[in-house]
Amino acid sequence: MSVTIKSEHEIELMREAGRILAITHDEMAKIIRPGISTMDINRKGEEIIRSFGCIPSFLNYNGYPASICVSVNDEVVHGIPSKKRILRDGDIVSLDAGVIYKGYQSDAARTHAVGEISEEDKKLIEVTKQSFFEGIKFAKAGNHLFDISKAIQNYVEANGFSVVRDLVGHGIGKNLHEEPQVPNYKPIGRGMKLRKGMTLAIEPMVNIGAYDVWMLDDDWTVVTKDGSKSSHYENTVYITDGEPELLSYREDLV
Repeated sequence: MSVTIKSEHEIELMREAGRILAITHDEMAKIIRPGISTMDINRKGEEIIRSFGCIPSFLNYNGYPASICVSVNDEVVHGIPSKKRILRDGDIVSLDAGVIYKGYQSDAARTHAVGEISEEDKKLIEVTKQSFFEGIKFAKAGNHLFDISKAIQNYVEANGFSVVRDLVGHGIGKNLHEEPQVPNYKPIGRGMKLRKGMTLAIEPMVNIGAYDVWMLDDDWTVVTKDGSKSSHYENTVYITDGEPELLSYREDLV
């Protein structure tokens, strides 16, 4: 398995890609409300990314037809934006986006409430986000990759939800998807030892019901098999000798 260790210069470029991506997510969040279409969100996201002179990572990636993955309710990931898909009060919507800045990538996802949502859905969104932060407590040089995975799974399951198994996080850098794969559940073994300079897209995907998923006929949209709602939270993470740095997260743009 070939894992790229990034130089300080490369991290600086990824840091800027992440800064722009954090702003993009913040701007998209501002327009979420009942009555808008998922295509409206896609247009807003692409507009912000291009306003910085950057390229949307996802557009035409392996044939994906949009700039932002917009996944509603039981859609786990890779929902295709549509003018016909109108958000309604009580929905939850996951936005997954990527930015390419001077050849380097950043990848992040957030799940949002649309209008008033149920207490269970609020808990789902919060547990998904917190599971990411539980995981990155172990994202430091000298620890092992699956320490992150185990912490995410333990936190999610302790809160009564399930972690998707068929989709995982990944390394990131010049390419959107690099080695290693980053499961959100604990496989057998410990996984590779983490080293300073590694950059990972860590992205728990959490279901209210069972973890089983399947793909729709569009060959992109992944949904929960039991129809339960799903939430997604992701950041691009830089492994250091100390605390990890979140390249796509800003305290003022949560």
